[in-house]
Amino acid sequence: MVIGPSFDSVLAAAQTGADWAWEALYHDLAGQVLGYLRSRGASDPEDRLGDVFLQLARNIGTFKGDEAAFRSWVFMVAHHRLIDERRRGSRRKERLIGEDRELDALSDPRQSAEAEAMTGLATGDIRRRLEGLSHDQRDVLTLRIIGGLTVTEIAHILRKRPGAVKALQRRGLNALRKELTKDVPL
Repeated sequence: MVIGPSFDSVLAAAQTGADWAWEALYHDLAGQVLGYLRSRGASDPEDRLGDVFLQLARNIGTFKGDEAAFRSWVFMVAHHRLIDERRRGSRRKERLIGEDRELDALSDPRQSAEAEAMTGLATGDIRRRLEGLSHDQRDVLTLRIIGGLTVTEIAHILRKRPGAVKALQRRGLNALRKELTKDVPL
C-alpha cells in the first residue's frame, strides 16, 4: 500500500505526534514489515515490529525525504533490529510457538488473507526453501517480494551496489527455481 500525494502532510503530522498520522503510517507499513521480520526468522516478529515503530517514533523528527525514502528507512530499521537480535544471541528456533500461531490463525476468522499468507511464508515450505539460500540472497528476495522495495532501496538498506542486488536477486530466484523443479515429476 502507498500513502501517495498526502505523504508529506502525514509525515509532518507524525513528526508533531499526531495519532492519526501514526495510524496511517502503521496501517501502510506494518503488514509488510511484519512479513519481512517473520520471513527472516525473528524470534518474536510482533515484538520486533514494536521495536521498529518505537525507533521510528524516536527518530522521525530527523527524517527528511519522500515516501520511497521513508519506506526504505523503515525497512533499514527493521533489518538492523534483526541484526541486533542475532548479535544478542537471542535468535532461537521456536517451532512450537510457530505451530501455535498457525493454529491461532486458523481459529481466528477475522484474520486477513495477507496475514494468513505471511504466516504460511514464515512457517511453511517456502521459508524452508529460502533457508537454503545465502544470507544476502534471502535478504534481497524478502525485501523485494515481501517488502515491495525497489532495487535501489534494497541497495541502500544492505549497503550494496544496485548491480550486486540485481545479481543476488537473480541468483536467489534461480536457486529457488532449481529447488522447486526437483519436486516436480517429469
